[in-house]
Amino acid sequence: MQEITGLTRQQIARLLAGDIPDGSIVNLGIGMPTLVGDYLPPDKDILLHSENGILGMGPAASGENVDADLINASRQPVTLRQGASITEHTISFAMMRGGHLDYAVLGAFQVSERGDLANWKTDAADAIPAVGGAMDLAVGARQVLVTMEHRGRDGAPKLLERCTYPLTGKGVVTRIYTDLAVIDVAPEGLRVHAMAPGVEEAFLRSVTGAPLHFAAAPLRIVLEADGTPRYA
Repeated sequence: MQEITGLTRQQIARLLAGDIPDGSIVNLGIGMPTLVGDYLPPDKDILLHSENGILGMGPAASGENVDADLINASRQPVTLRQGASITEHTISFAMMRGGHLDYAVLGAFQVSERGDLANWKTDAADAIPAVGGAMDLAVGARQVLVTMEHRGRDGAPKLLERCTYPLTGKGVVTRIYTDLAVIDVAPEGLRVHAMAPGVEEAFLRSVTGAPLHFAAAPLRIVLEADGTPRYA
């Protein structure tokens, strides 16, 4: 099989961060999604929400800026933007459930061609179910963006015709960012928006467990000298 390095987690997060429109209100889920906050363009006014009760979250904290009492949903120390607010869970979840979020960025174990999302439980014997606020975010946000590796550690596809793990939400995913491609969930199924460096159509089909639809000329993802990804 073709050997492809693929995008790093940081490059996936940076690519997604550049796609978020100015003026958006965005929730960042646990894991890879939290990295998005470090790459938001400074010329855009984007308000970050964390389900544990932060509205106006800033980038990850480091050094003297670390406050053990100020953490995101992944329990990582973060900063606050000017004007940020702290709330308790009932208000935070009301924001999530009430349609106030433009985007939710979530990780996933599996996504189906219909946009079904599975991200809280696997069939592994040692797996610990942990849904958190994912179900609320999946159905409450106007759009759900997923960050994930294209394949599992065993090489099995994570984009499937049907999810085999318990669902978090049905038909909720809008776009998927993987180490190999950016893929939209369209009426006809999974539509390739852009492919990572070195990825070709035949290879992407071979590592995806659902049919893929390609535009006449899908975008390519290229890397700048410093590793920054951009569309071309």
